Amino acid sequence: MRTILVASALSLVIGLLVTPLWIRIVRRLGYGQMIREEGPKAHLGKRGTPTMGGTVLIVAALAGYAIAHLATLTRPTASGMLVLFLMAGLGLVGFVDDYIKVFKQRSLGLRSGAKMIGILIVGVIFALSSLRFPNRYDITPATTHLSFLRDFGPSIGPWFFVLWALAMIAGTSNAVNLTDGLDGLAAGAVGMILGAYILISDRQLRGSCTIALRSDCYTVRDPLDLAVVAAAALGALIGFLWWNAPPAMIFMGDTGSLALGGVIVGLALSTQTEILLVILAGLPVIITLSVITQVGSFKLTGRRVFKMAPLQHHFELSGWAETTIVVRFWLISALCVATGLALFYLDNPHFLLPL
Repeated sequence: MRTILVASALSLVIGLLVTPLWIRIVRRLGYGQMIREEGPKAHLGKRGTPTMGGTVLIVAALAGYAIAHLATLTRPTASGMLVLFLMAGLGLVGFVDDYIKVFKQRSLGLRSGAKMIGILIVGVIFALSSLRFPNRYDITPATTHLSFLRDFGPSIGPWFFVLWALAMIAGTSNAVNLTDGLDGLAAGAVGMILGAYILISDRQLRGSCTIALRSDCYTVRDPLDLAVVAAAALGALIGFLWWNAPPAMIFMGDTGSLALGGVIVGLALSTQTEILLVILAGLPVIITLSVITQVGSFKLTGRRVFKMAPLQHHFELSGWAETTIVVRFWLISALCVATGLALFYLDNPHFLLPL
């Protein structure tokens, strides 16, 4: 438990202190955010705002995790390292995309195909590696079973698992990317999901099959270290959100949004809560569905369902203030996270109390 507290505190402090330094560096280099001309006109005033703040977020999370293990004399685990690899790897893809935007002074970075190739390469490495590194109980960081509140059904085999993991990784990272359209919106929503995974991992630790020999115990490889990862990412995110809250002094860019998508989907795959993530990440799912609905409707009927997609821009064009949209969407996210946690906890009430 000390490692969780140290990781979250350190990453929070690093995020708070390093982000303003990064803002000054980015301003000096002239790496400001480019705004799409077809987007809401209110966003044109944000042109030039420092971006690529996700770089600090990733560094703070990695540093908090590493220093926490050194301070508490504990070893990092395969599960924790793989989730952080997925976070950093997708963040690197996003960094390249952001750099092209600011270097060429345009609103589009990597072509969609090139970005997807980068995501798939990182995803394949993560998926294949997660089926290796068994511990002494022969439990690997991920399994070849589908999972909701725990694994269920027969094994789908390693190759179908890789395809399933890739679909989840690509879908989640792009969903968070679409959510990152207003100041603080994605950061607040993902922060709640990370908080949920601290609680989920803690409960899985208390009900681990290596401790509690029950038929309803959890066979997660490294629940404690996954809680440390979630805590480190959450602390870094809160430190960043201090500067990203409306009106934002810095944007996370694709560097941050892809990294955040990576860490939550990595936690879902490693804690055997893959389908539960759809509920926990209800806000990004709703926003992604709004884009799918808009594109599908326009291609089939030539009509648009919303004034603009993603959904947050529809409400902007309907006259809602940006802060009103952000707070109300945060409330929706909180309800989704609360629902997911309730489902998880009510599934197995035997491990509600500390051992």
